[in-house]
Amino acid sequence: MIKYHTKDWFGFLFRFHKTDTIRKLFPMMVIIGLYAALIAWLELYFFKLSESSHVRNISLMHGLLGFVISMLLVFRTNTAYDRWWEGRRLWGSLINVSRNLSTKLAAIFIDQPEQGLYFGRMSPAFSFALRNHLRAEHTRLAMFDKDELEHEFKIDYTKHVPNQIVLLIQQRITQLHAQQVISDAQLWSIQTDINQFLDICGACERIKNTPIPFSYSAFLKKFIFIYVITLPFGYVFSLGYYVVPVVAFIFYVLASLELIAEEIEEPFGGDANDLPMERMAQTILSNVRDLFGLKSIQSP
Repeated sequence: MIKYHTKDWFGFLFRFHKTDTIRKLFPMMVIIGLYAALIAWLELYFFKLSESSHVRNISLMHGLLGFVISMLLVFRTNTAYDRWWEGRRLWGSLINVSRNLSTKLAAIFIDQPEQGLYFGRMSPAFSFALRNHLRAEHTRLAMFDKDELEHEFKIDYTKHVPNQIVLLIQQRITQLHAQQVISDAQLWSIQTDINQFLDICGACERIKNTPIPFSYSAFLKKFIFIYVITLPFGYVFSLGYYVVPVVAFIFYVLASLELIAEEIEEPFGGDANDLPMERMAQTILSNVRDLFGLKSIQSP
């Protein structure tokens, strides 16, 4: 995720980053500009058309369609941002749940360093496993030795790793409750936090696995393309060759909104504007490490 100073408004005008839409759209903008110039030359010099009521009707049509396409883009952008913001809320909840659970367990096992080490590693392990799971990457938990993961804890990387980590936490809690190390009241309180881990995981998976319907996205792209390529026909007589930069700029604005929506509607990827899951997982690791007084845990 790109960090920036929100009040440096003037600096945004002269700063371009590698994910800026103008870099992605520049070749297409050049093609659209050449196309608009060709249409302008044909209408002004080859066909030698003069402004007529038909041309004014085309301009009126573009005005009406411009309002329609703006409404569609507003809905598209808002829908994509809602998905991004919901993902951020879920990861914020994961940070809070990890802190709450670790605070309770650290107080219970203050005189049991072995249990503290176990839970001090398991809680951050879930956040890193969820990050990799959402990015469809191979999960690696460097806070554990390879033999521990594969033999002692029996982590199977071909299956749902976050589920397995929550299961390990649940099994240890159940065992400690059976040994009467944890009381019924403490178990109830801890169980509430454990359940939230998988609730958050499931909600993140819902966002990742449910994209914007293909028909809607395809329709909007076609609408933008048809709208842009017909613009020179309606405005060439009023703008002349100035229609070339105008059409290219309109294409840039409309297509940029669609590209931005496409990028943020899947907030768990590795794009520059996606959620900083690595940094949030590191925050969980740091908080849990401090609560349990562990200085040797390393992040994946």
